[in-house]
This record gives sequence, structure tokens and C-alpha cells, in this order.
Amino acid sequence: MAFSTEEEETLDTIKRWWNESGKSLALGIIVFGVGYLGWMQWQNMQTAESAAASDIYEELGVTVVLGPGVQLTDETVANAKRLIAQLKEDHSGSVYALYGALFGARIAVDDRDLETAEAELQWLLDNANTGLIAPTDESLIITAKLRLARVILAKGEAQRALDLLSTVSPGAFEAEYGEIRGDVFVALERFSEARASYEEAREAGSTSDTLQMKLDDIELDS
Repeated sequence: MAFSTEEEETLDTIKRWWNESGKSLALGIIVFGVGYLGWMQWQNMQTAESAAASDIYEELGVTVVLGPGVQLTDETVANAKRLIAQLKEDHSGSVYALYGALFGARIAVDDRDLETAEAELQWLLDNANTGLIAPTDESLIITAKLRLARVILAKGEAQRALDLLSTVSPGAFEAEYGEIRGDVFVALERFSEARASYEEAREAGSTSDTLQMKLDDIELDS
């Protein structure tokens, strides 16, 4: 089939465009298609993993959430630790593993095992998602940091606890933050700063039963 001079020029233009950019465009379309399929597969895998992690977490909740004043048996604690380890090992990217670590820290504190409590809370913070896609709820991160500061203080490392608290923007947790910070300042014998922190906690609406006692004790020590 013969082409006119104008048609030949048009074909040459299309060929040049293809050589210069068309192949890149096609490659981009292919990459996008593969990426989209990969994203959908990843989403499906995430959904399946989330469901599996949810089931384990639900079992953990049934195991450790008992009525007021009911003590966990050794068997229950062992089972809870097994479930927490399973969440962290098999579903470390899920929020359920983070909450599992929070449970683990609570169990460790009940056992007076501060080293394990610190390790669980640090694991939570190290594995929290701080990226743009599905970031970890900030309230969970703040809760973990405040509890970690409390554990570190209980270990007698007040300055390290204060250093950790300096990284916290308490937001809605200002009352709890102020009281913990006050406790740290008391341990460091910085009583005026402790008093100010306790006052901030009270002004933030603290419901702590011991806050006023702590303020009274500072007045006696001053």
C-alpha cells in the first residue's frame, strides 16, 4: 500500500515519538499495571493477615481481661505470653501486635519484671508505623511512652525517664503527663519543677487519687 508524502511524514513522526517517548510510556503503563496488581494482592494479604491477627488478639483479650480483683493464674499468664509472642512474631506489622506488646508490658509489671516491661514497650515504639500510609494511632504511641517513662522511673533511672518525656507532646494526655513528670522531678529532687508539673496535671483535669497527696508532700519538703 502506497502512502502519500504527508502520510509518510506522519508515520515518521509517530515512529520518532515512539522511539523517543512511546516506549517509556508503554513501560510506565506496564509498571503501573504490575504495581496495581501487586497493590491489590498486598491489600488482600493485609486483609487476611489482619483477620488472623484479630483472631489471636481476641483470644488474648478473653484470656487476660477478667473481672475486677480477679488474679491471673500461672496458666493464664503463660497462655497470654504465648499469644503475645505469636502476634509479635507472625503479625509484627499489625496494630494487634502493638496492643499485644502493651498487654505484655502490663503482665510484666504485675510480675515486677521491669526489664521485660521496658522491652515490650520499646518493641511497641520500635514497630509503630510512623509513615504516611496507615500510621499508628498517636494516642497509642503516647500511652506507650508515658508507661515506659513510668517503668524507667521505677527502675531508678529518673534522668532517662525525663529524657524520654521530653520527646512527648502529650495532647489529650496532659494530665497523666504532668503527674508522671512531677514524679520524675521529685526523684531528681527538683521540687519546684515537680510542684509546677503537678499543678499542670491538676489544671488539665487529673482524676488521680494521689495527686493532692503528692502536692502536700512537696509543701512539707519545701
